[in-house]
Amino acid sequence: WHRNPRNRGLINFTPVAIADGSGPTPGISPDYQYDVLIPWGDPLEPGGPAFSWPPNAADQAQQIGIGHDGMAFFPIDQSDCSPFDSKFRRGHWFRPGNYHGMLAINHEFGGNSHVLGKSSPESLEEVRTSQHAHGVSIVEIKKIHGQWRPLASKNARRIHVNTPVTFSGPVAGHPLLQTPAGNIPLGTVNNCSSGPTPWGTYLTCEENFNGYFGATNREQTWLPTEAHQRYGFSEGGFGYGWEKFDARFDLSNPDYKNEEHRFGWVVEIDPFDATQTPVKRTALGRFKHEGATSVIGKDGRVVVYMGDDERFDYIYKFVSADHYRDMLDRGQSPLDEGTLYVARFHEDGSGTWLPLTLDNPDLAGHFHDMAELLVHTRIAADLAGATPMDRPEWTTVAPNGDVYCTLTNNSRRTEADAANPLAPNPDGHIIRWHDSEEHTGTHFSWDIFLIAETTHGTEDSFSDPDGLYADPDGRLFIETDGGQKDGLNNQLLVADTETGKLSRLLTGVTGDEITGITVTPDRRTLFVNTQHPGNGDPTQSNFPAPYDGITIPRDCTIVITKKDGGIIGS
Repeated sequence: WHRNPRNRGLINFTPVAIADGSGPTPGISPDYQYDVLIPWGDPLEPGGPAFSWPPNAADQAQQIGIGHDGMAFFPIDQSDCSPFDSKFRRGHWFRPGNYHGMLAINHEFGGNSHVLGKSSPESLEEVRTSQHAHGVSIVEIKKIHGQWRPLASKNARRIHVNTPVTFSGPVAGHPLLQTPAGNIPLGTVNNCSSGPTPWGTYLTCEENFNGYFGATNREQTWLPTEAHQRYGFSEGGFGYGWEKFDARFDLSNPDYKNEEHRFGWVVEIDPFDATQTPVKRTALGRFKHEGATSVIGKDGRVVVYMGDDERFDYIYKFVSADHYRDMLDRGQSPLDEGTLYVARFHEDGSGTWLPLTLDNPDLAGHFHDMAELLVHTRIAADLAGATPMDRPEWTTVAPNGDVYCTLTNNSRRTEADAANPLAPNPDGHIIRWHDSEEHTGTHFSWDIFLIAETTHGTEDSFSDPDGLYADPDGRLFIETDGGQKDGLNNQLLVADTETGKLSRLLTGVTGDEITGITVTPDRRTLFVNTQHPGNGDPTQSNFPAPYDGITIPRDCTIVITKKDGGIIGS
């Protein structure tokens, strides 16, 4: 395979110097500027409840959530176009779509101290407040007098842990999704990365869902199974304490057996229809989904690339059964019928997509039906012989068909292999592959694009790559999540995929993570997020407020534009 040779002079902005990348406010290239949009606790629509801290459950259900993460911009007045349309690739968009749209944004997590002002909840009301701070916000935004702001909208809504959801695909209606209590399916949680579909919907991904469950009576009524252990369930979870007041999240409550199987999926949401019930698409598997990147493959089939963000877990892809438009015309979701694969990286730079199906000989006799296999996708991938990776996170597809995936780090690796070349790997790397048959084939070739360790001590220094976006010109935008070297805060860099040149566009604030990335159709406005500024500690950061050591910091979206009005990254 060959990379596109036309990438010349893609990155010409003045980068943020290391010396300017560790302040209490974001650092940005002198060629760029930024504004702040929709901080945690702001009303979803004008006139809604204003931010106060700590919030109450009723208000938080009508406010922007915390833990801003993956997001996508859906232009208004462009509903007949998608990011997969040729008009998007050429940049020929009708003007209104560049300053008016629906922003779908994930809310991954928010610690009790940050949200509630205490280490653990003391009532069901406080649990509800925490639950309502998680999930997804769908907000209508428009650029008015040079500033983006939310609008009143019939389609604005919050989707959180107590929102009704439904299931589709092979696991829908299966006993493994039923509880003795007979409670209806509710909610989505730990929504990390995301992706738009070719048909204009939003895919939000449930990552560390296990941490919201706990066991109040482990000694008598709950013993972890092999599957519980494989998915990281434990007596105390992550310390949220929901199980103490909400029986749904109590692993030791027999009435709610299987509730944990209702999480760990990719969820589809229509950003233009607030009456739509979010749908968990079970054919995409159950694991700690970091993201879901869609691309149109051979014969019009849709392909979805996904990472499972855990040390020694895997990279997956799903290929629909038929042309996605034909399936939609028949009333079928392209995400409900198809084949789920997991990746094996060979030492010689080749790779194989291993089918996670009942007729795979390596899986024979281990699962009663396809639903059981998908509920326990990680176990199926273990049996299939996939390559354990160093925390696969975001994926993105470049215009020449190359697929990039961030491998954030793995301090526990003791033996290196070709695809994970460092042991241990505390700073991460980015892997790249090219599938056969325009994404739909079962073979691929791969190489290592960047190893973070090699940049330390240089002006290109970065660690812990996380968020990714490949633009139509061949730039790769890289966001970081972890302890940066050389005194830097977390950051957003731009790489030339042909030359490997790196330039630092933005740095965050103390204790935050830079994540989530989406653009307007003309690519002259870029949205990214600062998550957990100051780790929620007002003595460390008060962003987006000026520093005073008292004001609670708030996750928010950062709107980036180039001063000369040019394409972002240029």
